[in-house]
Amino acid sequence: MPLTPDQRRRRARIERGIRLAAPALDLVLWAGDRFSRVIGREDPAYEPARPPAPDSPVRAGGSRPLPSRAR
Repeated sequence: MPLTPDQRRRRARIERGIRLAAPALDLVLWAGDRFSRVIGREDPAYEPARPPAPDSPVRAGGSRPLPSRAR
């Protein structure tokens, strides 16, 4: 079932909000990682966060369009 025009507008607004918030959320994650490294240096089970996948929109700067859904 195709999306109605109202659903398309709502989806576009939500995706735009996510794209705008992504850099700030990345910064929060980066700061949390750095903070945990300073605080938990003695933790032998510490594992750093993985970098984004090579085809990730985060690595590409978020400028790639989202893939279309297969039905």
